[in-house]
Amino acid sequence: MTRRTSLLVRVLSSALAAGTLLATAACSDDGDKDGSRASGVTASPAARKQPTGSPTTTGSPTTTGSPTGGAALTESGAQTALITEADIEDDWTQVKDTEAENWHDSLLIGTVDVSDFLTAKADAADCQRLMDSLYDDDLLGRPSGANALRGFTQDDSRLLYQVASYDRSDPQDSLNWMAKLPNECDQFTMTENGEERTVQVIETSLPNVGDAREGLRVTVQGTTGGEQATLTLDVAAVRVGNDAITVTAGGLDGNESDSVEQAVKLGTQRLKDVLAGKSPAASPSEIE
Repeated sequence: MTRRTSLLVRVLSSALAAGTLLATAACSDDGDKDGSRASGVTASPAARKQPTGSPTTTGSPTTTGSPTGGAALTESGAQTALITEADIEDDWTQVKDTEAENWHDSLLIGTVDVSDFLTAKADAADCQRLMDSLYDDDLLGRPSGANALRGFTQDDSRLLYQVASYDRSDPQDSLNWMAKLPNECDQFTMTENGEERTVQVIETSLPNVGDAREGLRVTVQGTTGGEQATLTLDVAAVRVGNDAITVTAGGLDGNESDSVEQAVKLGTQRLKDVLAGKSPAASPSEIE
C-alpha cells in the first residue's frame, strides 16, 4: 500500500452461506478461553480481548448526566430503548438475543502490520483496537451500567443495535478516538494465519441527533474458504449524556448506510424518551 505523510489509521457470525459467502466464527465464554475461534481460525495475541483504555480526548467537551436531568438508565429502560424491525428500512428480521450475542466475523481477526504506518506503534495500536472492538462488539468500550442489544438479519447482512450506559467511564473519549480513525487508519494491512487482508476506513455522515455522534465505514478485503470476499460494515455511535447507542450493520452484500441512519435517528429518540421517563413513540409502521 502507499505510505502517507499524514497520520494513517459489534456483529456478524454464523456461516454467511454459499458461494463466496463468509464463514463466520461464533465464540462464547466456553469456546474461546484460549483465544481460538470456533471456525478453526486462531486469533493473534493482538486480536484477543484486551482491556480498553481511555484514549486522549481531542473533541468537544463531554456533557455528563442523562438529558434533561432524567433518571439513570436501567436494564429495563435499555430494553425499552431498543429499536424494532419497524424502525429500520428494508426487510430486516429480528433474531433471538442469544444468537445476536455470538455474532463475530472471522475476517475482522488479524494482526495489524506496523510497517504500514509512519508513526508506527501509536497509529497501529488504534487500528488494532478498531478491529478488535468490531469483532468483540464493544466499540465504545465495556458498558459500566445497563446494557441491552438486539440483532437483525437481511439476506447475508447483519445489524446489531446496542443501548448501554457508561456512567463510570466517558463515552465521549471513545467518540473522539473514532473521529481520528479515518485519518490514522485510512488504509492498512493485517495478517491472520499467513493471509493478508486490506482494510479501509472512511468517515460517514449521520443524522444530527444526540449530544455527539461518529460514523465509519470499514471495508475488509481478504480470502475466506478459498474465495475472495469483501466485508463492508457501516458503524455508528451516538452519545446521549453518559449513555450511548451503537449500530453495526453489513456483510458481503455491502452498503447498509440507509438502515443505519434510520436506526440512529429513531433509536436516539427512543433512548431520550426513556431517559425522560416517557414511553417511546410508536414505530413508523404502527402509525396510521
